[in-house]
Amino acid sequence: MSTVIDGSASVTINSGAILGITSGTAVASTSGTSIDFTSIPSWVKRVTVMLAGVSTSGTSNLQIQVGGGSIQTSGYLGSCGYISATPASLLFTAGFGIANTVGAGSIQHGALTLSLLDSATNTWAASGTFALSDGALTFVTAGRKVVTTALDRVRLTTANGTDTFDAGSVNILYEG
Repeated sequence: MSTVIDGSASVTINSGAILGITSGTAVASTSGTSIDFTSIPSWVKRVTVMLAGVSTSGTSNLQIQVGGGSIQTSGYLGSCGYISATPASLLFTAGFGIANTVGAGSIQHGALTLSLLDSATNTWAASGTFALSDGALTFVTAGRKVVTTALDRVRLTTANGTDTFDAGSVNILYEG
């Protein structure tokens, strides 16, 4: 006898973890300087942060930050490079960066995947690709972060902390 599991199925294991992909609730990115997703279960091994049509009021880069108990704003290693007629890269230490080389109103789309590299040290590896729909630019970002306790939250924010979101939506997926 065989069992067929379709894309909507999930399996609960002895630890209580539900295997499968769980979607958060999409949040409109139309105000404020940050968007938080909290209560990510401790058994999660991968989190994907997705942006669709995200725009801000200014020229600040975007960044994705993580934490356990609170958002951590330092200790990130990695960079964001952009593919254009004049390629370049930017170093980020306060989050996983998403460049904003066009300025206010630039429209970002893409996803960043965070994968648990080492559960003993709470080390997470990140990689993502983003692109503008109003400019011929693609951004690639990657890095790593050691979280002080089990990761339970992620944040999308503007790097300068003052530019506000004015369009689009953000959501997460997580899995064990």
